[in-house]
Amino acid sequence: MPSANRIHVMSESDVHRAVARMAREVVERNGGTEDLVLMGIHRRGTHIAAMIRSEIEQAEDVEIESGSIDITLYRDDLEVVGPRPIIGRSELPSCGVDDKCVVIVDDVAFTGRTVRGALNELGDWGRPKRILLCVLVDRGGRELPIHPDITGREVQVLEGQRVEVLVPELDDYLGVELIQTDTEGA
Repeated sequence: MPSANRIHVMSESDVHRAVARMAREVVERNGGTEDLVLMGIHRRGTHIAAMIRSEIEQAEDVEIESGSIDITLYRDDLEVVGPRPIIGRSELPSCGVDDKCVVIVDDVAFTGRTVRGALNELGDWGRPKRILLCVLVDRGGRELPIHPDITGREVQVLEGQRVEVLVPELDDYLGVELIQTDTEGA
């Protein structure tokens, strides 16, 4: 039977420092906060987006528009998900996305397929002036030419490993772990 070994990659304070840095970089790349919209990808990307939004609002003394994207119906492997996929609710910000700098936020960048789905959905909603991709962890392994503009941390991941971002709202803990499945003896 496979067992999982967990390697601690980022502590709660590491995540907070990375999020604070990422928030400053978002504002810097946008040239301020005007026309800035944060869109978190379900599930954990929405939590990271909320943390970035809070950092920006505190530092800049402004309110930032935000929303969320559920890419379930935009997946290129929907047949693998099963006959009844669980579809979450995407939320468009009240200001829309036309002519905005939209920052797509996700927890982990891997193949690029999740972000491609988010871009497709976002395109159905309007035409942003600019789109930035912001991820807490970039684990490499792209299958599509999609790379984050802003990254909290790059992590080298070997075959048979995966990155897991933990958030208090879902996991009662904030941090990042590298999971290695040991299949010897299975």
